[in-house]
Amino acid sequence: MDEASPSSDPRPAEAPAPLSPPHPVLAAALAFGLFVTVGAVTQLLNPAFGVWFTEVFLFLGLAWIMVRRSGYRPAAYVGLTPFLGAPTLFGFLLGVANFVAVVVPVQFLAQKVAPAWLREMFDASRLFEGQSPVELALLLGGVSVAAPLCEEVFFRGLFQRSLTPPAPASPWRALIISSVVFSAFHLDPVGFLARAELGLLFGWLFWRTGSLWPGIAAHAANNIVSSALFLIATHSGLAKEGATDDVTDWRAVLGLALVGWTALLGLRAASRHFPSVWGRGTPPGDEEVRATKPVPLFALQLLPWVTAATLSLVGLGLVDGRGVSLSVYDVQHPVDPLPKDADPALQAERKAMRQLREAVRKGEVPMEAYEEERLRQSEAYGPGKGKLKAKSKPEIRL
Repeated sequence: MDEASPSSDPRPAEAPAPLSPPHPVLAAALAFGLFVTVGAVTQLLNPAFGVWFTEVFLFLGLAWIMVRRSGYRPAAYVGLTPFLGAPTLFGFLLGVANFVAVVVPVQFLAQKVAPAWLREMFDASRLFEGQSPVELALLLGGVSVAAPLCEEVFFRGLFQRSLTPPAPASPWRALIISSVVFSAFHLDPVGFLARAELGLLFGWLFWRTGSLWPGIAAHAANNIVSSALFLIATHSGLAKEGATDDVTDWRAVLGLALVGWTALLGLRAASRHFPSVWGRGTPPGDEEVRATKPVPLFALQLLPWVTAATLSLVGLGLVDGRGVSLSVYDVQHPVDPLPKDADPALQAERKAMRQLREAVRKGEVPMEAYEEERLRQSEAYGPGKGKLKAKSKPEIRL
């Protein structure tokens, strides 16, 4: 009797169930909550350390975990692989041209329209004050490297992609929403429009090329150029006492804008002759970036990020314990920032306190000396005291 043979027509394997992208609203809510709590605290303790901590562990870490939890390969989903050289170079050049053509005039107009108190409140240049050479280098690295990479992973790779409907539907709703959220996260009403335009540019590059790297390069170019111009102005003395507001002329801004738009038109013409700058054209589909391995337990995903973040905080305490103590004391005893046209006597007084702080941080002076002076100035010039005076100006009589 013949043995029964296995069926020659086996049933086809079932297709894997479709995956759902990371929830963009949940991602934004978690990121914002962590940003204004954990991120704010670390940047108060040490601005240079805080910038890197916020970018790496909050924006990059959160995006990486949420994408993996959704069943995708994080690097492929957010557009980090493969690396595309020509589109990345094109993105960098586009970022430089856009800064001159759009960001400079938009920010110039915003500075002119915004009241002085609002400009003072959101003056980002104060971040660079009182930093050691090492901290200044770390800050510039954070602004030029960490922020472009990590913020693009979160805002474009996760948030925008999760909002973008499948082709052939238009991606512009997702681009606009992500650019507005990106700008709002910076908590700077004066620079809101300029950053929203940047968000549109970075998001459009991601959608148009299918890679995150052109947007990262454009983001880096924008930050590098703006930081370089600020440092040049500071070193030359133009940024002191609000001099930049006086010497910046609308004709100079218009001239820069014309140069920038000429460069943008040149890049557009070049892209027609070298279509390789547009990469693959669109981001890969969800099935192309599906993970082949099962999703690990949430605790196992979280563990390496939490461990690295904890070790970095411990390292900060070991390397700069006195600086951390000083920062905590500063938070407990705040003083209002000086306006750029403050009375010279007040400027000298504040400068002396900064020098005393540096000496205490180096261990040259006891902590009590700074605490006494900080307390005195906090009681005199703290929030709500209203004792800060501008330079006296000659009276004009009619």
